[in-house]
Amino acid sequence: MSGHSKWATIKRKKGDLDAKRGNAFTKIVRELIIAAKKGGGNVDSNSSLRTIVLKARSVNMPADNIKRAIQRGTGELEGVTYEEITYEGYGPGGVAVLVAASTDNKNRSSADIRTIFGKSGGNMGEAGCVSWMFKKKGLIVVPKANAKEDELMELVLDLGADDLQVMETEFDILTTPESFEKVKAGIDAKKIAYDSAEITMLPENYIKLTGNTAKAMLNLLENLEENDDVGHVYANFDISDEEMAKLQE
Repeated sequence: MSGHSKWATIKRKKGDLDAKRGNAFTKIVRELIIAAKKGGGNVDSNSSLRTIVLKARSVNMPADNIKRAIQRGTGELEGVTYEEITYEGYGPGGVAVLVAASTDNKNRSSADIRTIFGKSGGNMGEAGCVSWMFKKKGLIVVPKANAKEDELMELVLDLGADDLQVMETEFDILTTPESFEKVKAGIDAKKIAYDSAEITMLPENYIKLTGNTAKAMLNLLENLEENDDVGHVYANFDISDEEMAKLQE
């Protein structure tokens, strides 16, 4: 499992989701606006919007907030216009970092992200410096307790998944972005519960981190994720469970 996934799990256990719900709402509203602007406001015909609406509901965002965000995206309501932008750079230990953001002011966002990189032991690079190390994939994470490996493997491969990877406590189902919705729907139809399902950017290789370098990388990741303009952060680092436990002491 990637270090990023481990860190996300730790944050959930610490209860940070509730503490930062306002921040989560801000980010999801932007995602809804952009998805509706690009593909229309109908969740039946806009799969990206449908996925984000489900994400909004999972954090108990009020239905009115979701509706207004979609209407802002389609132009039915006036409001700030956001555009997507990707920042690239390097973290401690030479880790490749990809930052997906949405902003109404590119100059402000670029300055803010550059400052975060600099103060957290990294540096922002030029466009294209690390993006080639990542591939866009669908990722569905199913706990081992929720499915049998052979049955799940047969199901998802028949549905068009690329692969099923057996991890320590879970199955990681990989798909192309195009087949993600079909595979996810098939898993839903079988009532197999999963921890997460998303279109993400997966690195082709990982850099193992330990000690102060690992701690500094987690600090950079958290500082980036706390910025309102940042939607997702992807990085190619890995920290062992043993090392992660030491950092939490």
